[in-house]
Amino acid sequence: MITFILNNKLIQTENHKGTTLLDFIRYEEHLPGTKIGCREGDCGACTVLEGSFENNKVRYKSIVSCLTPLGNAHGKHIVTIEGINMKVLSPVQDAIVEHAGTQCGFCTPGFVMSLTGHGLTQEQSDKEKAIAAISGNICRCTGYKSIEKAAESISELLKVKDINDPVKWLVDNKYLPEYFIGIANRLNKIDVNQESSDIKYIIGGGTDLMVQKPEEIAETDISLFYHQNDLKGIEKNNDSIIIGAATNAGEIMKSSVIQEYIPDIKSHFTLISSEQIRNMGTIAGNFVNASPIGDLSVFFLALNASIILKESNNTRKIPLKDFFLDYKKLNLNKGEYINSVVLPVPTQNFFFNFEKVSKRTHLDIASVNSAIYLKLNDDIIEHCSVSAGGVSAIPKYLSKTSEYLIGKKITNGTVIKANKIIQEEISPISDVRGTADYKRLLLRQLFFAHFIKLFPKSISLNELLS
Repeated sequence: MITFILNNKLIQTENHKGTTLLDFIRYEEHLPGTKIGCREGDCGACTVLEGSFENNKVRYKSIVSCLTPLGNAHGKHIVTIEGINMKVLSPVQDAIVEHAGTQCGFCTPGFVMSLTGHGLTQEQSDKEKAIAAISGNICRCTGYKSIEKAAESISELLKVKDINDPVKWLVDNKYLPEYFIGIANRLNKIDVNQESSDIKYIIGGGTDLMVQKPEEIAETDISLFYHQNDLKGIEKNNDSIIIGAATNAGEIMKSSVIQEYIPDIKSHFTLISSEQIRNMGTIAGNFVNASPIGDLSVFFLALNASIILKESNNTRKIPLKDFFLDYKKLNLNKGEYINSVVLPVPTQNFFFNFEKVSKRTHLDIASVNSAIYLKLNDDIIEHCSVSAGGVSAIPKYLSKTSEYLIGKKITNGTVIKANKIIQEEISPISDVRGTADYKRLLLRQLFFAHFIKLFPKSISLNELLS
């Protein structure tokens, strides 16, 4: 039995847990405000809020319901546009109206839910954060400027919210109906444990499998890792950082543990999908997808990550770079799954950077991406790890390039020579994201960008290109 609260209604259903939440909302509960758009998590028209009971409070985030297995709603508070409607427009809805932020209206519920979700975060608002909150929402009527103006006005109103208890503040200020106040107690009464039967698929956030095989998932026994608390969380343990397999990209992005060592993690992760997808997609799911351009795979390859694989009571640890064998082929035995990801804690005098090129700056699949990790001893490279995506059949750890750079000084000549080695190490193919020659050029540019950004006093773009 899947049990959750949909707006102000307790839902108990035996519908298949692989059904999409979007279809349940529209066809079972007849709530048409949540729209069917792309069914690929790209347009944001189906955006809803997901509230989880944590530390005696409900924490909300925006998600796309088209890629959410119904089973993932178990124990949650799911909020659609109908669930925030009151006798008068909320300040979010009013801002959209006042700034002419809607025309045909199809996408509008998604924008309203994303901006309402922004108001529910436990951080102060500003224009950039408000606009980032709607990064996963597409509108084809307005040209966006009117929506940006609405978002900016909302951010001004939210600057005075109580970040310690945003739910109460939003209820008191008529952003949300009063029933939100009692949701925590109601969620606390739901048993969140679910038993798994014999399974064919393991699903985390659903952002990959629900795109590839939605009909099959809706009819097949699946195991949901989304609810397994032992697979979540980020913690530092001696010289390692341990990330649970079901931890999503948004949680990694906002983690104080990660930010301590990679202060630019937020700017790096804005290049990785949208707000809604980051709130859903798990680190293990990105790895197991085995996409040659998987952003998280490329990111963590450069950080020398290892993964813990588990099957029953047996575990084994392997370097992430040994996980990818060939196109969509993994070093994964039958019955095994990723239990956690282990990072060695970066030491002093280290440098890290992530770069990505895609047809759209944000939210898009990469044409080519790359990451680099360097540790220096004075001006000598003591350790180096370089990775790249889109230039091989797998997310590529550039071992020869990394080995060459160890013991070298940071100079233009060193970078130029390293690029020659890179070009020998990769084997891109021509596809819809560009020709093989174009991808070689892109990786060269991204590799140069690493050094220009990290060592602007030592590296000259003009000399690199001369």
